[in-house]
Amino acid sequence: MHNSQVPAETWSIAELAAEYDVTLRTIRFYEDRGLLTPERRGTTRVYHPRDRVRLALVLRGKRLGFSLDEIAKIVDMYDAEPGEEGQLVYLLDQITHRRTELEQRRRDIEETLQDLAQVETRCRTDLEALRNGQT
Repeated sequence: MHNSQVPAETWSIAELAAEYDVTLRTIRFYEDRGLLTPERRGTTRVYHPRDRVRLALVLRGKRLGFSLDEIAKIVDMYDAEPGEEGQLVYLLDQITHRRTELEQRRRDIEETLQDLAQVETRCRTDLEALRNGQT
């Protein structure tokens, strides 16, 4: 019997962990959360291209600051038929919300840096005055 299908590339958990610079525990955690669904061959996990893409999406979502629940919804959309209006609207809403949060954080950080600079200037001035007064 002739098999004309080309076997899909697969990865072990260690290969994925090394490629994405995460721990085995992290990958297992994402699997426990249902974000990854590797094939089981005995006690060995075999990851297919779908799992690899989903892991990349999960890690990207984490870097962007999305919660795992938000990431799960977004990653599940990846598997659904592309172009469904509801999916795209949801994703755009999530992006807008996250962008707003990050912009507020940036403003907060800038304000805190300005406050620190003012306190630092005052401290340096006071320190200089103390040193000059003691000589």
